[in-house]
Amino acid sequence: MAEVGAHLTAAPAGGDRPSVFEAVAQESLMAAVKPALQHLVKVLAESNPARYGFLWHWFDEIYVLLDLLLQQHHLARCSASFSENFYSLKRIPMGDGRQQPLATAGLPKRQHWKSLLLLVLVPYLKGKLEKLVSSLREEDEYSIHPPSSSWKRFYRAFLAAYPYVNMTWEGWFLIQQLCYILGKAEHHSPMLKLAGVRLVRLTAEDIQALEKKWTETTSSQAHSFTSRVQSALRKALGGVAFSLSTGLSVSVFFLQFLDWWYSSENQETIKSLTALPTPPPPVHLEQEPGSALLPSLRSVCPLCRKVRVNATALATSGFVFCYRCAYSHVKAHQRCPVTGYATELQHLVKLYSPES
Repeated sequence: MAEVGAHLTAAPAGGDRPSVFEAVAQESLMAAVKPALQHLVKVLAESNPARYGFLWHWFDEIYVLLDLLLQQHHLARCSASFSENFYSLKRIPMGDGRQQPLATAGLPKRQHWKSLLLLVLVPYLKGKLEKLVSSLREEDEYSIHPPSSSWKRFYRAFLAAYPYVNMTWEGWFLIQQLCYILGKAEHHSPMLKLAGVRLVRLTAEDIQALEKKWTETTSSQAHSFTSRVQSALRKALGGVAFSLSTGLSVSVFFLQFLDWWYSSENQETIKSLTALPTPPPPVHLEQEPGSALLPSLRSVCPLCRKVRVNATALATSGFVFCYRCAYSHVKAHQRCPVTGYATELQHLVKLYSPES
């Protein structure tokens, strides 16, 4: 068996090498989890901004902390990320052809921390950069006060260069996957190469070792007070990570259903079910704390209390304001001044009257 393991490790193209479909599928799993959670948080924030608004405002930071805990748990216990373990894969160091270590042995510290940073930090920074570019483009399109000349030159150059940088990044991943398909590379992703590891399938010995480790962990009892405290902390963190892992594993099937439900084939059916007449506005609007009061005259802006200039409606609530007032308030607070609904700059809609 040792000779077989050494042979498989020395020859990446052997039976332990996952197919490109397995490698790409495990990446798409985590890519589908974040948008689903983001949509859930957005629904909660819109239903009750006062209670759940902070979840939407700090979603990226909360998600990266949960992701860090989840990936640390799986790398320490299974030598794999959550999605890799879900597809029965593990990470092994790039070695010299020795026998593969068991999944329960964990990765060497250097490869472990590299893997953790590349799994969690790189997607977080990339998402932040995309949001920054999006906000700069909105600022460039909607801003009333354009930036100063020196900043504007850098700002324009950055917006012009970003598509090419992003294309180079995506092209790097595509070329790596093509090399992996053709058997010219041991990694389907540059991130694995930077971490100094490669993916292989779990063996029967790995599965037995994982089951044995789980059984020993749940049945072990601590004796000293210090060990009990440490064990309780480990169990608490492990329990949170295990709950996240189990919840995500179960939700994978639900995400597949959502993908089907929102597919193009079902859009006509969804539209026919939801195409109901628009209800009239409420007669007595319940005011949110700190919200603007509606003026008695319809031509007056609820924020500046003057006759509206450049009438602009918020698509999220339907209320109309001056453009400057609505833009400044939405940019500062990301919500409707009257209803408190979560609102972004792209929800501003210019109104054109017959007189204009």
